[in-house]
Amino acid sequence: MNDQKISLFEIHLAVLLFGTAGLFGKWLLISPFMIVLGRVFFASLFLAVIIWISGRKKSLLPGDNYFTFILLGLILSIHWVSFFKSIQISTVAVGLLSFSIYPVFTTFLEPIFTKNRIIKLNVFLSLFCLSGVFLIVPKFDLQNSTYMGVLWGIFSGFTFSLLTIINHNLSQKHSSLIIAFNQNFFATLFLSPLLLVIKPSLTTKDIGLLVILGVVCTAFSHTLFIKGMKNVKAQTASLIHTLEPVYGILFAFLFLKEIPSNRTLLGGALILLGQIMIVYRFIKRKR
Repeated sequence: MNDQKISLFEIHLAVLLFGTAGLFGKWLLISPFMIVLGRVFFASLFLAVIIWISGRKKSLLPGDNYFTFILLGLILSIHWVSFFKSIQISTVAVGLLSFSIYPVFTTFLEPIFTKNRIIKLNVFLSLFCLSGVFLIVPKFDLQNSTYMGVLWGIFSGFTFSLLTIINHNLSQKHSSLIIAFNQNFFATLFLSPLLLVIKPSLTTKDIGLLVILGVVCTAFSHTLFIKGMKNVKAQTASLIHTLEPVYGILFAFLFLKEIPSNRTLLGGALILLGQIMIVYRFIKRKR
């Protein structure tokens, strides 16, 4: 198996784990700010231990690209807060499907940050995925919870697009562990002051869920995703990521008994179809 196929496998596995994250937005009945703070805190703690054990503690906070890592922490905070906000005011399916619009942003933003040209087929397939997202909106009204969930999800997708592009560039200079640790660490620093304003009452169950969310669904999966991007373009990784709502909807059905509407299923089908087409095209071109 060549490096590109291994990278594709790593990204797919990471996306499968990403798909479980939406469940925690329903299981944890606390502010999305506190969910994200717990997530990044335990993620950065776990990653710090792994880096320390591996003997790379000196590179824990690299001197170069320092500002970029700080920026990543801020963007990551905004991304996950808006993601969990979307799920809490709507459903797991709505939050994940609207978030999956981020390949549209990546398709147009990546050429601005890199020398890669815009791929016309990716533009078409991204817009195809976009049409699927808007199918799930029953009413374009700010008083409608589904519509508001979609708006928060779209904003979450935009911020994740920025993360994807920046991480792709950083992965050429730093290991995936260092990148993942730094963005979670700085996200923790950005969100920690909120403890002075929001004083959550956490149960033992809440803490346990936050540990799982931070270690398994964040530290491990995030590192795996960044690692896979070393040999995969950001546009392709973005489109592979559209599988996340498929996994998430399945998990929500199994564990939360959430049954998506026909409109949601149809929108999801369009997104999945666009995903299959772009990945098939990528693999065929590399044979």
